[in-house]
Amino acid sequence: MNKVLIMSDSHGLENEIIMIKERHETKNLIHCGDSELDMDASVMEDFLKVAGNCDFDARYPEEQVVDIGELKFLIVHGHLHGVKSGLTALSYRAEELGAQVACYGHTHVADVSKINNQLFINPGSIRLPRNRTEKTYCIMTWEEKSSIAIQYYTLSGEIVEDLSHIIKLD
Repeated sequence: MNKVLIMSDSHGLENEIIMIKERHETKNLIHCGDSELDMDASVMEDFLKVAGNCDFDARYPEEQVVDIGELKFLIVHGHLHGVKSGLTALSYRAEELGAQVACYGHTHVADVSKINNQLFINPGSIRLPRNRTEKTYCIMTWEEKSSIAIQYYTLSGEIVEDLSHIIKLD
């Protein structure tokens, strides 16, 4: 079973990130930017991380591409791809890189979308959520890409039922 913890837009929080990491104990950790922490901050250790528009440590990459299981992930913040206006530019970039999954933040809106055969995941924000009151992050699990589960959690660890998804990729 493959498992990935995805969060974004923590805007300076540290204890909350530690609590979430300890709660789920997975080696695959993604932070989609706007941590507002130094690249080498101990709380960010083990995360695949990217620069958000509020991250000022120049060592953060703008994007990362990584294989987890049989899936290729593109990790970005989204501000450079205009995600507040739609996912078209991000979709083109994911296609260009051969990524089946694109993880992004910036909007602070928890969302899962499938466009063509690409999966787009925004975990929301664990500090300043938009369009809902719950501060969220998510866990993606799969054994094969024909059945990918995405489960959203509140900062306190409660499951957010209306955001649960089972997605199939060809």
